[in-house]
Formats: sequence, C-alpha cells, structure tokens
Amino acid sequence: MKTPLFVSLLCLSYTSGYSEEVTYHRDIAPLIQNHCMSCHRPGASAPFPLTSFEEVSRKAKTITRVVDDRYMPPWHANHELTSFQDVRRLDEDEVALFTRWVDAGKLEGNPADSPEPPTYTEGWQLGEPDMVVTMALPYDVPADGPDIYRNFVLPLDLDEDKWVKAIELRPSARSVVHHSLYFLDDSGTARKLDGKDGKPGFRGMSFRKSGSLGGYVPGVSARKLPGDLARPLPKGSDLVLSTHFHPSGKREAEQTTVGIYFAEKAPSRQLQEVQVPPGFGRGMKIDIPAGESNYIVKDTFEIPVDVEAISVSGHAHYICETMRMTAALPDGTEKVLLDIPDWDLDWQDTYYFAEPTILPEGTVLTSVISYDNSSANLDNPHSPPQRIKWGRESTDEMGSITLIGVPVEADDYTSLNRSTKIQRAQIFTQLGKELKDTQVLDRLPVIIRFLDKNKDGSLQANELPARMREALLLRLDEDKDKSLNPSEIQTLKDWLESMESEKNA
Repeated sequence: MKTPLFVSLLCLSYTSGYSEEVTYHRDIAPLIQNHCMSCHRPGASAPFPLTSFEEVSRKAKTITRVVDDRYMPPWHANHELTSFQDVRRLDEDEVALFTRWVDAGKLEGNPADSPEPPTYTEGWQLGEPDMVVTMALPYDVPADGPDIYRNFVLPLDLDEDKWVKAIELRPSARSVVHHSLYFLDDSGTARKLDGKDGKPGFRGMSFRKSGSLGGYVPGVSARKLPGDLARPLPKGSDLVLSTHFHPSGKREAEQTTVGIYFAEKAPSRQLQEVQVPPGFGRGMKIDIPAGESNYIVKDTFEIPVDVEAISVSGHAHYICETMRMTAALPDGTEKVLLDIPDWDLDWQDTYYFAEPTILPEGTVLTSVISYDNSSANLDNPHSPPQRIKWGRESTDEMGSITLIGVPVEADDYTSLNRSTKIQRAQIFTQLGKELKDTQVLDRLPVIIRFLDKNKDGSLQANELPARMREALLLRLDEDKDKSLNPSEIQTLKDWLESMESEKNA
C-alpha cells in the first residue's frame, strides 16, 4: 500500500505544480517591468504603454508573437556564448510562461502579488551634464511612411581637447526615435551638407567620421565608462547624430538634446578601436551579385600587446545576415566575442562585456560577416534583387565588427595604435586601384588646382574628397598636420606613376 500511495502523492504534487495558474500580477508583471517597461511607458519610445494589466492584456497576442520570434525585447547578440552586461533577452522559460498565461485566459490574479513598479528618472540620468547641445531646428517626422535615416550636426566649438565619460541623448519625441549613433567630424564636411535639401540635417553617410562616441538605443540607460576611461573629443570637432526615425502614426517634430559628461583629466589608459575589417569593409571589395544568398566577408587582425576588451559592436546595412568575431588566444583556446545570428539594421547596439576580458599579445581576431542578396531576404531593399557594392548609403553595403579595449599596460598604447593604423592602411591598396583605373594621374594637376580652394598650394582635410580623405591622409600625411603639402602631393604623383609603370611593364 505504501508504494501506490507514494506514487499518487508524487503525481499529485507534479501535476499541481505544472498546472498552477499563471497570473498577471504574480508571474507576468515582473517580466514586463524588467524587460519591456523602460520603453513601453508614457513618454518613452515604444508605440504603446505596458504599465498595467489592462494594457498588457489588450496587447497580449502581439506580445506573444514578437517574444516568440525574438523580435522583442530587442537583443541580437548571443548571450549564451558571450557574457554581456544588461542583457534584455527573455529566456525560454520566460517566453513559455507568457504563452501559458495567454493560453489560460490571461488571468489577472491578486494585485497584492504585483511587485512595485520601477521608477524612472525624469531629468538627466547621470546628473547635470558638463555640456548641453540641442539641434538648431526641429525635424518633422511624418505620421506614416517608410523609416527615415537622417544626420544632424551639433557644433561643439571646443577650443581645447576634451575627454568624454558619457553621453546622454534626450529626444523631444521619443516615440519616433528608433536609435541614434554619435559620430565626430573634424573636417567641416557635415556642416556643409547640413540643410542642403531645405530640411534640417542631411541624408547618407558621405561625411568624414573622425571618431565615435557610442550611440543611443531606446531602453538602454546612459552609462559612464568604467574607471578613469574616457573617449577622446578633439577640439574643432562637430557632433553628428546619425538618427533612425520610425513613424508612429502621429506627426512629430524631433529636436534632440544631448548632454555630454567630461572626464576631469586624460585617462591613464587610452581606449583603442580595433575594427575588423577596417574602414567598415572599404578594402574588402564587397560586390554582391543579385541572387547571392551567402556572400562572405572575412578578415583577421593580430593583437600586438595584451589588451583588456571593454565592448564590441557591429555595423552593416540591410542585407547582412550574420556577424561573428572570435579571438584565437596564443594558448590555443578560442573565445566568441560577438555572435549575431540574425543581424537587423534597425537594432544596432554596443555590447559591454560582463567580466574582465583579457586578450593576450598574439591573439588573432577573426570577423566573419555574411550577406543574403536574394529575394528570399525580406530585408532586401531591392525587388527584384540588384547587384550591391560597398558604399555609404543604406541601400549599399558595408560591414565590420569593432572591438573597443585598452592596453593592459599604458605604455603599450603606441604599439597598439600603430598596428591599427597599419591595418587601416590596407584600404589604400583598393583606393590605389580605383585611382589607377580612373586615370587620375593624367588629370592630377587639374584636380589639384580644383581641390585647392584657398590656393595655398596644399590640400587641407576639408579640401580632399570625402570618400578618399582618410586613406590619403593615412598614407601621405607624413607630418600629421591633416593636410597634404606640395611634397606629400608629389609623393602621391610618384606613387601613381609607379603603379602606371607596373601596369605597362
């Protein structure tokens, strides 16, 4: 008699545990508060609030669909292979719990079971910024239509170099701002493009990005870099917001305000970007035939010193499918630094490592990026598919993964920086082919006279063609004054002549 009774009790216990009613206040509210409410609340960026039982119940079918296919919460990096901070992704049990709640009839339960809702800072999250800049004019976002990508120039007019600990972006119309990336431009090119079409800002990416300060994604809190780390902000730089708008059904006027937090002094160790491949893939000869469903870009970089990795991010356009960066350590082990199995241009993010990640000298970084230019790719901007080459417009393609870190020993920064410059100089090989193929040598004197707007015999950075500026300065600017003097221009001519000789040999 004991055995049947024991089995019966065991079965009863298991069944009652499995069939326990799932209620909103006890089981679902914590999920919504932890993973959804930072965006889905009044005044935030999401198109509808999720702050009560009624609001969640009304949108339950939509929520079930988007969490089941992993569209929401937005988090594209594989956090099972790499440990990151502030992971927003729901695990399988949490997705199943929400589905059980919906299938059982969306029971409300006892309001006393609901946790206290989170509080959100209405003012600046990190306190009063050291510098506040605002878009000069608002940009009108229509009620509906396609997504909009637009760049806005915020002059900083700094007369000395600064170091940035954090940036906080405050949209005036949060519901339409999908994300914004912070670039620097020290050439004045972006200023010249601003407003040329009669509207605030400008389209495309045809300005010189001389640096980056991160970006804004809805739901992610502003954060200061750890320790005394800070990003360089050279004097004379303009801040360029590269913003993605998603119409919300209501016409909005966006006039973004940005708060900048400076470090009191230069950091003891300087951050270094390692982009693989460099130049967003500029030198990889990206040329994707129409219909190609698995076009691969692969590049490597060997780290010359011990480096502590801080964060990692990727960038590409519409037809990118996957991204992966691995680190092959000298001892033979391999670490996955970033794995994005389903790239989405609309959800670019910077991922901060949860634990100290040391990459010893000799570690080889490998980036592999895949593209799908077939009609089966629903994100393809062309129907039918068209040949896509490297370019700055969103309907072109590019691709790279950027690791940001610091040398373990401060004195090793020069060596690390030199290696990344040599890596970027590889872009010049592709540029040289373009210059040779377009017969620039024959027209060089006329081109120089045309570019030399101030007639001083030199070519300043803002006089050089935007798409070639970085590579030309990197290869030819020996005195590092961000211009090409007559001697350096002669070097360019000699280099082109040598290529022409090789061609005719």
